Amino acid sequence: MRVLYLDCYSGISGDMFLGALIDAGLDLVLLRRELSLLGLKGYAIKARRVRRGGISATKFDVEIKDRRDKRRSLKNILDIIRRSRLDKAAKDKISGIFRSLAQAEGRVHGRKTRDLHFHEVGDIDSIVDISGAVAALKILNIGKVYSSAVSVGGQTTIATKGGILPIPAPAALTLLENKPLVHSGIKSELVTPTGAAILNSVVDRFEELPPMRLKRIGYGAGTYEFKERPNCLRVMIGETKEAFLHDSIFVLEANIDDMNPVDYEYLINRLFDKGALDAYLVPVQMKKTRPGVLLTVLAKKDDLDKLSRVIFRESTTIGVRYYEAGRSKLERVTRRARTKYGDVRIKVSSGPGGIRKVVPEYEDCKRIADKRKIPLDRIRKEIDKLSI
Repeated sequence: MRVLYLDCYSGISGDMFLGALIDAGLDLVLLRRELSLLGLKGYAIKARRVRRGGISATKFDVEIKDRRDKRRSLKNILDIIRRSRLDKAAKDKISGIFRSLAQAEGRVHGRKTRDLHFHEVGDIDSIVDISGAVAALKILNIGKVYSSAVSVGGQTTIATKGGILPIPAPAALTLLENKPLVHSGIKSELVTPTGAAILNSVVDRFEELPPMRLKRIGYGAGTYEFKERPNCLRVMIGETKEAFLHDSIFVLEANIDDMNPVDYEYLINRLFDKGALDAYLVPVQMKKTRPGVLLTVLAKKDDLDKLSRVIFRESTTIGVRYYEAGRSKLERVTRRARTKYGDVRIKVSSGPGGIRKVVPEYEDCKRIADKRKIPLDRIRKEIDKLSI
């Protein structure tokens, strides 16, 4: 699978994103051809070589023939996308990015999305940047996009069509909620709303550089020169082998030997209510060969404290151990299957080497069996006949 890694050490904008991909081998002719499907007139796209802090990079520009071009509302932009000759997947992706921008602007300015008129991001160049970003990923056949933490500027303001705003721009910062940020110390706008919207939409995961066989590197130049660092977005395109999904979880454990057995059901239910990924009991022999129970809970890091509180409150233990553990897992999606007995949720898990598991949701099967007065197995056999 082909993957793209964004090294946002100097932020990101729409033109930096496209400049970096062109620098990494994106064919400008193919990009122009895809953008022509928008049906927009009055602009031209160009790419040129520049230097930023000693690095040779590509500067992408959208040249507008008439700078008096009117501001557009979200409805205007969505109508342009809807009427275009782009394929449905591209239309949905581009429309989704503009909707996220409108929601961010609406939150900042306290306006309803339908009443919102964009300022800079309603210009032709922003429409081209966002549409071009989606087209570029399609042309380059990118399967997944990863990103580093995003470097932001600050301690200054910027003049916009909507007035004087602090940096990072409020709409950009809203789009970067729950994303890893680092402060650059540079008093300039490093992340534009368009760049933030692209990140928010196309990045599958923010993490360190994933394992890959590196094929191409590109540098997309920002508008300004900085003394502190080369003002570029660096991209890396590589190939990864089909692999299991990997992540980290935390394991909590407690030894219990003096608790009423009927209370374990309540304890386990409370743990799941508070976000436990899994919880189970294993019989063990404790000191002096007393029979006991080992409680094990799998959890996310952020849930450690609240799950520990549940264990201390709802069990007799006086100590909880915890440690981080790596985990390999299959990719899993939940689908809804229609049978002659009723709808059933189906968990489909898959992995490298053709691994595939299809499991109907027990609670759905049980509900139908109780309602129809039929055996559970009959429902499972009906699901086996379906092509899932």
